[in-house]
Amino acid sequence: MTISTMSVRDGARLAYELRGRLKDAPPIVLIHSLGMDHTFWNAVTPALTETTAVLVYDCRGHGRSDKPAGPYRVEAFADDLADLLDHVGWRSAIVAGASMGGCITLAFAAAYPQRAAGLGLFDTTAWYDAPDKWEERARTAETKGLDALVEFQTTRWFTDAFRASRKDVLDASVAVFLANTAQAYAETCRMLGACNMTAALPRLKMPVRIAVGDEDYATPVAMSQTLHRAIAGSTLTVITNARHLTPLECPQVIAAELRKLIETVPAQ
Repeated sequence: MTISTMSVRDGARLAYELRGRLKDAPPIVLIHSLGMDHTFWNAVTPALTETTAVLVYDCRGHGRSDKPAGPYRVEAFADDLADLLDHVGWRSAIVAGASMGGCITLAFAAAYPQRAAGLGLFDTTAWYDAPDKWEERARTAETKGLDALVEFQTTRWFTDAFRASRKDVLDASVAVFLANTAQAYAETCRMLGACNMTAALPRLKMPVRIAVGDEDYATPVAMSQTLHRAIAGSTLTVITNARHLTPLECPQVIAAELRKLIETVPAQ
């Protein structure tokens, strides 16, 4: 896998990777969750690259991408994706994201509806309605470091059984999380605390598939139900025995959701 970089409109450099190749089906962009990077999708993409090209990347403030000073805004993350699509030469794509990636997906679809051929919204919400809790998490990162958040994060990410049986996935995820800078992580937390895409939901006319773990208490099932009610024609899948990071905990289920999305989006 070859990691490439490109500059977006404000000069920040993003790291990205293209997997598979364009065929008859529309291409797909996958956006990782808070504190993760493009490797978040490693177990999902093999089932998709047989059909189409897949673009994964490190959001600003994450992974190998630049970590500019804040404040961060979800609209700027959406602009980053538009610039990245221009760079790889895709007029439009299916866009799917998990948690933070879902918020960015919504922001992108609101700002660039003609470029979002379909949406996958996993473990996410249009509005957390909890700025104080996000500020508390940001301050913990800034004052105590990311190590202080590992236990809090991992119990939210995965079910108890998965943490016990798949220590390889758990350890890899913790390593990616700890590779972040506390400041960029904190600024992204504040961004999510401020993010409210609720008003955009009724305007979304593209195919939308929503999925969430039944044990997710970071973005509970009720948040996905709110998305489903507000987005006409959307589908909602509640995944049993899964918590917050379903692309890591049950990648085959998420890959199946994305394959169904591909089938409902006309080829370009």
